[in-house]
Amino acid sequence: MRESVTAAEAHRQYQETISAFRRWIPDPTLRLAFSREADSFFRRCALGVWQADNAVGITPRHVEFYNAIYSGTGPAPSALYWEVATGVADYDLFQPPAFFSALRDYDRRKGTTLARRFADQLTLLLLLFASVDGVVSEAEAGFVNACSDTLLALCERDGLSGDRPALKADEFVTHVPAPAQPPAEVVPAAEQEETPLPESEPTLEELLAELDGLCGLDQVKRDVKSLINLVKVRRLREEAGLPVPPMSLHLVFLGNPGTGKTTVARLLAKLYHAIGVLPKGQLVEVDRSGLVAGFVGQTALKTQEVIQKAIGGVLFIDEAYALVNQDNGNDFGREAVEVLLKNMEDHRKDLVVIVAGYSQLMEKFIHSNPGLESRFNKYFYFEDYDGAQLFTILQSMCAKNGYVLTPEGEALARRELMDLYEDRDENFGNARDVRNLFEQAVARQSDRVARLEAPTREQLMELRPEDLTEPGVAPSPKD
Repeated sequence: MRESVTAAEAHRQYQETISAFRRWIPDPTLRLAFSREADSFFRRCALGVWQADNAVGITPRHVEFYNAIYSGTGPAPSALYWEVATGVADYDLFQPPAFFSALRDYDRRKGTTLARRFADQLTLLLLLFASVDGVVSEAEAGFVNACSDTLLALCERDGLSGDRPALKADEFVTHVPAPAQPPAEVVPAAEQEETPLPESEPTLEELLAELDGLCGLDQVKRDVKSLINLVKVRRLREEAGLPVPPMSLHLVFLGNPGTGKTTVARLLAKLYHAIGVLPKGQLVEVDRSGLVAGFVGQTALKTQEVIQKAIGGVLFIDEAYALVNQDNGNDFGREAVEVLLKNMEDHRKDLVVIVAGYSQLMEKFIHSNPGLESRFNKYFYFEDYDGAQLFTILQSMCAKNGYVLTPEGEALARRELMDLYEDRDENFGNARDVRNLFEQAVARQSDRVARLEAPTREQLMELRPEDLTEPGVAPSPKD
Protein backbone atom coordinates (compact mmCIF):
# COMPACT_ATOMS: atom_id res chain seq x y z
CA MET A 1 0.00 0.00 0.00
CA ARG A 2 1.28 3.45 -0.85
CA GLU A 3 1.61 6.18 1.72
CA SER A 4 -1.83 7.67 2.39
CA VAL A 5 -2.48 11.36 2.58
CA THR A 6 -2.88 12.95 6.02
CA ALA A 7 -5.90 15.09 6.79
CA ALA A 8 -3.70 18.19 7.03
CA GLU A 9 -2.08 17.42 3.66
CA ALA A 10 -5.50 16.86 2.08
CA HIS A 11 -6.69 20.23 3.36
CA ARG A 12 -3.59 21.97 2.00
CA GLN A 13 -3.77 20.36 -1.42
CA TYR A 14 -7.49 21.03 -1.75
CA GLN A 15 -7.20 24.69 -0.77
CA GLU A 16 -4.23 25.29 -3.08
CA THR A 17 -5.97 23.69 -6.07
CA ILE A 18 -9.16 25.68 -5.50
CA SER A 19 -7.20 28.92 -5.02
CA ALA A 20 -5.14 28.32 -8.15
CA PHE A 21 -8.20 27.73 -10.31
CA ARG A 22 -9.91 30.77 -8.80
CA ARG A 23 -6.95 32.91 -9.93
CA TRP A 24 -7.31 31.57 -13.46
CA ILE A 25 -10.85 33.01 -13.75
CA PRO A 26 -10.60 36.58 -15.11
CA ASP A 27 -14.27 37.51 -14.66
CA PRO A 28 -15.12 38.68 -11.08
CA THR A 29 -18.76 37.49 -11.19
CA LEU A 30 -17.77 34.05 -12.44
CA ARG A 31 -14.98 33.88 -9.88
CA LEU A 32 -17.46 34.63 -7.08
CA ALA A 33 -19.90 31.96 -8.31
CA PHE A 34 -17.09 29.39 -8.34
CA SER A 35 -16.01 30.37 -4.81
CA ARG A 36 -19.56 30.00 -3.47
CA GLU A 37 -20.30 26.61 -5.02
CA ALA A 38 -16.96 24.77 -5.10
CA ASP A 39 -16.85 23.41 -1.55
CA SER A 40 -20.34 21.89 -1.54
CA PHE A 41 -19.80 20.43 -5.02
CA PHE A 42 -16.55 18.73 -4.09
CA ARG A 43 -18.02 17.41 -0.83
CA ARG A 44 -20.60 15.54 -2.90
CA CYS A 45 -17.85 14.31 -5.23
CA ALA A 46 -15.91 12.85 -2.29
CA LEU A 47 -18.98 10.84 -1.29
CA GLY A 48 -19.29 9.51 -4.85
CA VAL A 49 -15.65 8.42 -4.97
CA TRP A 50 -15.97 6.50 -1.70
CA GLN A 51 -19.22 4.86 -2.79
CA ALA A 52 -17.47 3.63 -5.96
CA ASP A 53 -14.86 1.88 -3.80
CA ASN A 54 -17.43 -0.35 -2.10
CA ALA A 55 -14.72 -2.80 -0.99
CA VAL A 56 -13.76 -0.32 1.73
CA GLY A 57 -16.25 0.75 4.41
CA ILE A 58 -16.42 4.23 5.91
CA THR A 59 -13.70 4.59 8.55
CA PRO A 60 -12.70 7.37 10.94
CA ARG A 61 -10.06 8.35 8.35
CA HIS A 62 -12.80 9.07 5.81
CA VAL A 63 -14.53 11.32 8.32
CA GLU A 64 -11.28 13.16 9.18
CA PHE A 65 -10.59 13.56 5.48
CA TYR A 66 -14.10 14.85 4.72
CA ASN A 67 -13.82 17.32 7.57
CA ALA A 68 -10.35 18.48 6.55
CA ILE A 69 -11.24 19.14 2.92
CA TYR A 70 -13.62 21.96 3.66
CA SER A 71 -13.41 22.75 7.38
CA GLY A 72 -9.71 22.73 8.09
CA THR A 73 -7.62 20.40 10.18
CA GLY A 74 -9.44 20.56 13.51
CA PRO A 75 -11.08 17.51 15.13
CA ALA A 76 -14.06 16.14 13.20
CA PRO A 77 -17.41 16.38 15.06
CA SER A 78 -18.67 12.94 16.08
CA ALA A 79 -21.98 13.56 14.31
CA LEU A 80 -20.10 13.95 11.03
CA TYR A 81 -19.64 10.17 10.78
CA TRP A 82 -23.37 9.69 10.15
CA GLU A 83 -23.39 12.50 7.58
CA VAL A 84 -20.57 10.84 5.65
CA ALA A 85 -21.92 7.29 5.96
CA THR A 86 -25.44 8.35 4.94
CA GLY A 87 -24.12 10.53 2.12
CA VAL A 88 -22.03 7.69 0.68
CA ALA A 89 -24.97 5.24 0.90
CA ASP A 90 -27.41 7.68 -0.72
CA TYR A 91 -25.11 9.07 -3.44
CA ASP A 92 -26.87 8.76 -6.79
CA LEU A 93 -25.46 10.34 -9.97
CA PHE A 94 -22.72 12.83 -10.70
CA GLN A 95 -24.15 16.23 -11.61
CA PRO A 96 -22.01 19.05 -13.07
CA PRO A 97 -21.91 22.11 -10.83
CA ALA A 98 -24.04 25.11 -11.72
CA PHE A 99 -20.99 27.30 -12.36
CA PHE A 100 -19.74 24.89 -15.05
CA SER A 101 -22.36 26.21 -17.46
CA ALA A 102 -21.08 29.74 -16.80
CA LEU A 103 -17.50 28.58 -17.44
CA ARG A 104 -18.47 27.16 -20.84
CA ASP A 105 -20.37 30.29 -21.74
CA TYR A 106 -17.33 32.40 -20.88
CA ASP A 107 -15.10 30.11 -22.97
CA ARG A 108 -17.43 30.46 -25.96
CA ARG A 109 -17.36 34.25 -25.73
CA LYS A 110 -13.69 34.75 -24.92
CA GLY A 111 -12.00 31.77 -26.59
CA THR A 112 -10.56 30.57 -23.28
CA THR A 113 -10.30 26.99 -21.96
CA LEU A 114 -11.54 27.37 -18.38
CA ALA A 115 -14.10 24.54 -18.63
CA ARG A 116 -11.55 22.00 -19.84
CA ARG A 117 -9.08 23.15 -17.21
CA PHE A 118 -11.74 22.60 -14.57
CA ALA A 119 -12.25 19.02 -15.82
CA ASP A 120 -8.54 18.36 -15.24
CA GLN A 121 -8.65 19.92 -11.78
CA LEU A 122 -11.71 17.81 -10.97
CA THR A 123 -9.75 14.67 -11.90
CA LEU A 124 -6.85 15.64 -9.65
CA LEU A 125 -9.07 16.46 -6.67
CA LEU A 126 -11.14 13.29 -7.02
CA LEU A 127 -7.90 11.30 -7.06
CA LEU A 128 -6.95 13.14 -3.86
CA PHE A 129 -10.21 11.93 -2.30
CA ALA A 130 -9.53 8.38 -3.52
CA SER A 131 -6.11 8.37 -1.85
CA VAL A 132 -7.62 8.45 1.65
CA ASP A 133 -6.62 4.78 2.11
CA GLY A 134 -3.37 5.03 0.17
CA VAL A 135 -4.80 3.10 -2.80
CA VAL A 136 -6.58 4.25 -5.97
CA SER A 137 -8.76 1.33 -7.05
CA GLU A 138 -9.94 0.68 -10.61
CA ALA A 139 -13.50 1.37 -9.48
CA GLU A 140 -12.50 4.76 -8.11
CA ALA A 141 -10.55 5.61 -11.27
CA GLY A 142 -13.57 4.57 -13.34
CA PHE A 143 -15.81 6.92 -11.36
CA VAL A 144 -13.31 9.77 -11.73
CA ASN A 145 -13.07 9.24 -15.50
CA ALA A 146 -16.87 9.10 -15.81
CA CYS A 147 -17.19 12.46 -14.02
CA SER A 148 -14.53 14.04 -16.23
CA ASP A 149 -16.10 12.57 -19.38
CA THR A 150 -19.45 14.10 -18.43
CA LEU A 151 -17.89 17.56 -18.25
CA LEU A 152 -15.87 17.09 -21.44
CA ALA A 153 -18.98 15.92 -23.33
CA LEU A 154 -20.65 19.23 -22.45
CA CYS A 155 -17.56 21.06 -23.73
CA GLU A 156 -17.66 19.10 -27.00
CA ARG A 157 -21.37 19.81 -27.38
CA ASP A 158 -20.62 23.53 -27.08
CA GLY A 159 -17.78 23.33 -29.61
CA LEU A 160 -15.10 23.91 -26.98
CA SER A 161 -12.25 21.83 -28.34
CA GLY A 162 -9.03 21.43 -26.38
CA ASP A 163 -5.42 21.80 -27.47
CA ARG A 164 -4.19 18.81 -25.45
CA PRO A 165 -5.58 15.45 -24.24
CA ALA A 166 -7.67 15.46 -21.08
CA LEU A 167 -6.14 14.09 -17.88
CA LYS A 168 -7.19 10.49 -17.18
CA ALA A 169 -7.26 8.69 -13.84
CA ASP A 170 -6.20 5.28 -15.15
CA GLU A 171 -2.48 5.97 -14.79
CA PHE A 172 -2.90 6.46 -11.02
CA VAL A 173 -4.52 3.09 -10.30
CA THR A 174 -2.59 1.02 -7.75
CA HIS A 175 -1.96 -2.17 -9.72
CA VAL A 176 -1.12 -5.60 -8.34
CA PRO A 177 1.81 -7.03 -10.34
CA ALA A 178 0.59 -9.54 -12.91
CA PRO A 179 2.02 -13.09 -12.90
CA ALA A 180 4.85 -13.74 -15.31
CA GLN A 181 3.67 -14.79 -18.76
CA PRO A 182 5.31 -17.45 -20.92
CA PRO A 183 7.36 -16.07 -23.79
CA ALA A 184 5.36 -15.28 -26.89
CA GLU A 185 5.62 -17.57 -29.86
CA VAL A 186 8.14 -16.35 -32.40
CA VAL A 187 6.53 -15.78 -35.80
CA PRO A 188 8.77 -16.70 -38.75
CA ALA A 189 9.86 -13.72 -40.80
CA ALA A 190 8.14 -15.08 -43.87
CA GLU A 191 4.75 -15.01 -42.06
CA GLN A 192 5.09 -11.49 -40.64
CA GLU A 193 3.08 -8.70 -42.20
CA GLU A 194 5.11 -6.24 -44.18
CA THR A 195 5.74 -3.01 -42.26
CA PRO A 196 4.88 0.07 -44.32
CA LEU A 197 7.75 2.37 -45.11
CA PRO A 198 7.82 5.56 -43.02
CA GLU A 199 6.95 8.83 -44.69
CA SER A 200 9.92 10.88 -45.85
CA GLU A 201 11.01 13.48 -43.32
CA PRO A 202 11.09 17.16 -44.30
CA THR A 203 14.46 18.62 -45.23
CA LEU A 204 16.12 21.52 -43.44
CA GLU A 205 15.27 23.79 -46.38
CA GLU A 206 11.60 22.76 -46.30
CA LEU A 207 11.37 23.39 -42.56
CA LEU A 208 12.99 26.82 -42.87
CA ALA A 209 10.57 27.65 -45.66
CA GLU A 210 7.71 26.62 -43.39
CA LEU A 211 9.12 28.90 -40.70
CA ASP A 212 9.30 31.80 -43.18
CA GLY A 213 5.68 31.14 -44.12
CA LEU A 214 4.40 31.89 -40.61
CA CYS A 215 2.62 35.20 -40.21
CA GLY A 216 4.64 37.90 -38.42
CA LEU A 217 7.20 36.75 -35.83
CA ASP A 218 10.06 38.45 -37.70
CA GLN A 219 12.40 38.60 -34.71
CA VAL A 220 11.61 35.02 -33.68
CA LYS A 221 12.38 33.81 -37.22
CA ARG A 222 15.75 35.57 -37.11
CA ASP A 223 16.47 34.10 -33.67
CA VAL A 224 15.60 30.57 -34.82
CA LYS A 225 17.79 30.81 -37.92
CA SER A 226 20.67 32.23 -35.89
CA LEU A 227 20.34 29.38 -33.40
CA ILE A 228 20.30 26.76 -36.17
CA ASN A 229 23.39 28.33 -37.76
CA LEU A 230 25.15 28.34 -34.39
CA VAL A 231 24.43 24.64 -33.89
CA LYS A 232 25.49 23.73 -37.44
CA VAL A 233 28.83 25.55 -37.15
CA ARG A 234 29.39 24.05 -33.72
CA ARG A 235 29.00 20.54 -35.16
CA LEU A 236 31.39 21.38 -38.02
CA ARG A 237 33.99 22.59 -35.50
CA GLU A 238 33.60 19.35 -33.52
CA GLU A 239 34.14 17.31 -36.69
CA ALA A 240 37.24 19.40 -37.47
CA GLY A 241 38.68 18.75 -34.02
CA LEU A 242 38.29 22.38 -32.94
CA PRO A 243 37.25 23.38 -29.40
CA VAL A 244 33.62 24.32 -28.82
CA PRO A 245 32.29 26.25 -25.80
CA PRO A 246 29.49 24.80 -23.67
CA MET A 247 26.06 25.47 -25.13
CA SER A 248 22.50 24.95 -23.91
CA LEU A 249 19.75 24.28 -26.44
CA HIS A 250 16.97 24.75 -23.90
CA LEU A 251 14.81 27.81 -24.55
CA VAL A 252 12.41 30.23 -22.89
CA PHE A 253 9.49 31.48 -25.01
CA LEU A 254 8.02 34.73 -23.69
CA GLY A 255 4.75 36.20 -24.91
CA ASN A 256 0.99 36.29 -24.68
CA PRO A 257 -1.31 33.39 -25.66
CA GLY A 258 -1.94 32.77 -29.34
CA THR A 259 1.35 34.21 -30.61
CA GLY A 260 2.60 30.98 -32.22
CA LYS A 261 4.82 29.61 -29.44
CA THR A 262 3.65 26.01 -29.81
CA THR A 263 3.91 26.16 -33.61
CA VAL A 264 7.48 27.42 -33.45
CA ALA A 265 8.38 24.82 -30.80
CA ARG A 266 7.10 22.05 -33.08
CA LEU A 267 9.15 23.42 -35.98
CA LEU A 268 12.24 23.72 -33.79
CA ALA A 269 11.93 20.07 -32.76
CA LYS A 270 11.94 19.08 -36.44
CA LEU A 271 14.80 21.48 -37.21
CA TYR A 272 16.92 20.05 -34.39
CA HIS A 273 16.28 16.60 -35.81
CA ALA A 274 17.07 17.69 -39.37
CA ILE A 275 20.53 18.95 -38.38
CA GLY A 276 21.27 15.88 -36.27
CA VAL A 277 20.93 17.35 -32.77
CA LEU A 278 17.94 15.21 -31.74
CA PRO A 279 17.43 11.57 -32.76
CA LYS A 280 13.61 11.76 -33.14
CA GLY A 281 12.38 15.35 -33.20
CA GLN A 282 8.92 14.83 -31.69
CA LEU A 283 7.20 17.49 -29.57
CA VAL A 284 5.50 16.60 -26.27
CA GLU A 285 3.38 19.46 -24.94
CA VAL A 286 2.22 19.71 -21.31
CA ASP A 287 1.33 22.23 -18.63
CA ARG A 288 1.32 21.95 -14.82
CA SER A 289 -1.60 19.50 -14.79
CA GLY A 290 0.39 17.13 -17.01
CA LEU A 291 3.35 17.04 -14.61
CA VAL A 292 2.00 17.55 -11.09
CA ALA A 293 -0.23 14.99 -9.37
CA GLY A 294 -2.85 15.85 -6.81
CA PHE A 295 -1.64 13.62 -4.00
CA VAL A 296 1.46 12.37 -2.26
CA GLY A 297 4.02 10.26 -4.07
CA GLN A 298 2.84 10.67 -7.65
CA THR A 299 4.36 13.90 -9.02
CA ALA A 300 7.83 12.45 -9.59
CA LEU A 301 6.40 9.40 -11.36
CA LYS A 302 4.05 11.47 -13.47
CA THR A 303 6.78 13.91 -14.52
CA GLN A 304 9.17 11.06 -15.30
CA GLU A 305 6.58 9.39 -17.55
CA VAL A 306 6.10 12.59 -19.55
CA ILE A 307 9.85 13.08 -19.91
CA GLN A 308 10.27 9.50 -21.16
CA LYS A 309 7.85 10.30 -23.99
CA ALA A 310 9.87 13.42 -24.87
CA ILE A 311 13.35 11.86 -24.90
CA GLY A 312 14.74 12.16 -28.40
CA GLY A 313 12.73 15.32 -29.00
CA VAL A 314 11.41 18.46 -27.34
CA LEU A 315 9.40 18.80 -24.13
CA PHE A 316 7.29 21.98 -24.36
CA ILE A 317 5.92 23.20 -21.01
CA ASP A 318 3.24 25.85 -21.46
CA GLU A 319 2.54 28.26 -18.59
CA ALA A 320 5.63 26.83 -16.89
CA TYR A 321 5.52 29.54 -14.20
CA ALA A 322 2.58 27.64 -12.64
CA LEU A 323 5.05 24.96 -11.52
CA VAL A 324 6.46 27.27 -8.87
CA ASN A 325 4.17 28.59 -6.16
CA GLN A 326 6.03 31.58 -4.76
CA ASP A 327 3.89 31.52 -1.61
CA ASN A 328 4.40 27.86 -0.77
CA GLY A 329 7.81 26.24 -0.74
CA ASN A 330 6.27 22.77 -0.33
CA ASP A 331 4.20 22.91 -3.51
CA PHE A 332 4.41 19.68 -5.56
CA GLY A 333 5.37 21.72 -8.62
CA ARG A 334 8.84 22.15 -7.16
CA GLU A 335 9.21 18.38 -7.11
CA ALA A 336 8.37 18.33 -10.82
CA VAL A 337 11.05 20.98 -11.43
CA GLU A 338 13.68 18.91 -9.62
CA VAL A 339 12.82 15.82 -11.66
CA LEU A 340 12.96 17.94 -14.81
CA LEU A 341 16.39 19.37 -13.97
CA LYS A 342 17.81 15.92 -13.23
CA ASN A 343 16.63 14.60 -16.58
CA MET A 344 17.99 17.64 -18.41
CA GLU A 345 21.38 16.74 -16.95
CA ASP A 346 21.05 13.00 -17.63
CA HIS A 347 19.81 13.47 -21.21
CA ARG A 348 21.89 16.38 -22.40
CA LYS A 349 22.25 14.85 -25.87
CA ASP A 350 18.69 13.69 -26.51
CA LEU A 351 16.30 16.05 -24.73
CA VAL A 352 15.53 19.72 -25.27
CA VAL A 353 13.13 21.56 -22.96
CA ILE A 354 11.24 24.71 -23.95
CA VAL A 355 9.32 26.58 -21.25
CA ALA A 356 6.76 29.21 -22.22
CA GLY A 357 4.48 31.81 -20.69
CA TYR A 358 3.89 35.45 -19.90
CA SER A 359 7.10 37.50 -19.76
CA GLN A 360 7.04 38.75 -16.16
CA LEU A 361 5.83 35.46 -14.68
CA MET A 362 8.43 33.48 -16.63
CA GLU A 363 11.23 35.74 -15.37
CA LYS A 364 10.19 34.92 -11.79
CA PHE A 365 9.99 31.22 -12.66
CA ILE A 366 13.51 31.08 -14.12
CA HIS A 367 14.99 32.98 -11.17
CA SER A 368 13.24 30.76 -8.61
CA ASN A 369 15.86 28.01 -8.95
CA PRO A 370 19.60 28.26 -9.70
CA GLY A 371 19.34 25.10 -11.79
CA LEU A 372 16.78 26.75 -14.05
CA GLU A 373 18.93 29.87 -14.41
CA SER A 374 21.96 27.86 -15.51
CA ARG A 375 20.10 25.79 -18.10
CA PHE A 376 17.77 28.40 -19.61
CA ASN A 377 19.79 31.30 -20.98
CA LYS A 378 18.21 31.83 -24.41
CA TYR A 379 15.01 33.84 -24.62
CA PHE A 380 12.70 34.21 -27.63
CA TYR A 381 10.18 37.07 -27.44
CA PHE A 382 6.83 36.61 -29.22
CA GLU A 383 5.19 39.96 -29.92
CA ASP A 384 1.41 40.40 -30.21
CA TYR A 385 0.04 40.25 -33.76
CA ASP A 386 -1.11 43.66 -35.02
CA GLY A 387 -4.42 44.21 -36.80
CA ALA A 388 -3.05 43.60 -40.30
CA GLN A 389 -1.39 40.36 -39.20
CA LEU A 390 -4.58 39.19 -37.51
CA PHE A 391 -6.42 39.74 -40.80
CA THR A 392 -3.73 37.77 -42.68
CA ILE A 393 -4.23 34.90 -40.22
CA LEU A 394 -7.99 35.01 -40.85
CA GLN A 395 -7.42 34.90 -44.61
CA SER A 396 -5.15 31.89 -44.14
CA MET A 397 -7.80 30.07 -42.10
CA CYS A 398 -10.41 30.80 -44.78
CA ALA A 399 -8.18 29.57 -47.60
CA LYS A 400 -7.18 26.42 -45.72
CA ASN A 401 -10.81 25.50 -45.02
CA GLY A 402 -12.38 26.46 -48.37
CA TYR A 403 -14.03 29.77 -47.45
CA VAL A 404 -13.83 33.17 -49.17
CA LEU A 405 -14.57 36.58 -47.67
CA THR A 406 -16.82 38.74 -49.82
CA PRO A 407 -15.50 42.28 -50.43
CA GLU A 408 -17.94 43.59 -47.82
CA GLY A 409 -16.99 40.80 -45.42
CA GLU A 410 -13.29 41.50 -45.96
CA ALA A 411 -13.75 45.21 -45.20
CA LEU A 412 -15.69 44.41 -42.03
CA ALA A 413 -13.16 41.81 -40.89
CA ARG A 414 -10.29 44.27 -41.37
CA ARG A 415 -12.07 46.90 -39.24
CA GLU A 416 -13.04 44.44 -36.51
CA LEU A 417 -9.55 42.98 -36.23
CA MET A 418 -7.93 46.41 -36.24
CA ASP A 419 -10.29 47.39 -33.40
CA LEU A 420 -9.54 44.13 -31.59
CA TYR A 421 -5.84 44.92 -31.62
CA GLU A 422 -6.21 48.60 -30.69
CA ASP A 423 -8.56 47.81 -27.79
CA ARG A 424 -6.67 44.74 -26.54
CA ASP A 425 -6.41 44.06 -22.80
CA GLU A 426 -5.00 41.28 -20.62
CA ASN A 427 -7.48 38.82 -22.17
CA PHE A 428 -6.30 39.46 -25.75
CA GLY A 429 -5.83 36.07 -27.38
CA ASN A 430 -4.01 36.97 -30.64
CA ALA A 431 -4.50 34.12 -33.14
CA ARG A 432 -6.86 32.36 -30.73
CA ASP A 433 -9.26 35.30 -31.00
CA VAL A 434 -9.05 35.05 -34.79
CA ARG A 435 -9.80 31.33 -34.70
CA ASN A 436 -12.75 32.03 -32.43
CA LEU A 437 -14.03 34.67 -34.89
CA PHE A 438 -13.57 32.27 -37.81
CA GLU A 439 -15.34 29.35 -36.14
CA GLN A 440 -18.28 31.53 -35.09
CA ALA A 441 -18.51 32.95 -38.63
CA VAL A 442 -18.58 29.43 -40.09
CA ALA A 443 -21.37 28.44 -37.69
CA ARG A 444 -23.48 31.50 -38.63
CA GLN A 445 -22.79 30.93 -42.33
CA SER A 446 -23.97 27.33 -41.98
CA ASP A 447 -27.22 28.49 -40.38
CA ARG A 448 -27.73 31.01 -43.20
CA VAL A 449 -26.86 28.69 -46.09
CA ALA A 450 -28.96 25.84 -44.68
CA ARG A 451 -32.05 27.98 -45.33
CA LEU A 452 -31.25 28.23 -49.05
CA GLU A 453 -33.06 25.76 -51.29
CA ALA A 454 -30.14 24.88 -53.60
CA PRO A 455 -27.00 26.80 -52.60
CA THR A 456 -24.30 27.20 -55.24
CA ARG A 457 -20.64 26.39 -54.73
CA GLU A 458 -19.92 30.11 -54.30
CA GLN A 459 -22.66 30.46 -51.68
CA LEU A 460 -21.26 27.48 -49.78
CA MET A 461 -17.86 29.19 -49.67
CA GLU A 462 -18.56 32.87 -49.10
CA LEU A 463 -18.46 34.58 -45.69
CA ARG A 464 -20.57 37.73 -45.64
CA PRO A 465 -20.71 40.59 -43.12
CA GLU A 466 -23.69 39.06 -41.30
CA ASP A 467 -21.62 35.91 -40.74
CA LEU A 468 -18.89 37.90 -39.00
CA THR A 469 -21.05 39.62 -36.38
CA GLU A 470 -23.43 38.38 -33.72
CA PRO A 471 -27.13 38.72 -34.58
CA GLY A 472 -28.45 42.07 -33.41
CA VAL A 473 -24.95 43.58 -33.05
CA ALA A 474 -24.27 46.42 -35.47
CA PRO A 475 -20.90 46.36 -37.24
CA SER A 476 -18.31 48.89 -36.14
CA PRO A 477 -18.92 52.24 -37.86
CA LYS A 478 -15.18 52.94 -38.18
CA ASP A 479 -13.74 53.19 -41.67
